[in-house]
Amino acid sequence: MENRSIFALDGITGMLIATVLLLSILGILTVLGLGAQQANAENFYTIENEKAIQMISTDAETHRVEVK
Repeated sequence: MENRSIFALDGITGMLIATVLLLSILGILTVLGLGAQQANAENFYTIENEKAIQMISTDAETHRVEVK
């Protein structure tokens, strides 16, 4: 005879543990994403000499200048 329990890890308890784990991961990633967004929200930059930027170029980053 099998031991069938509603509170086994493959029952309601396992479902609740998985749900809480997924929601906590979602909360952590949301907080980290909002922190990164707020850190860069006031990081303005301008592009200097945009006519000289080539499509395939390794120095395109040098045309970006941060405004502070």
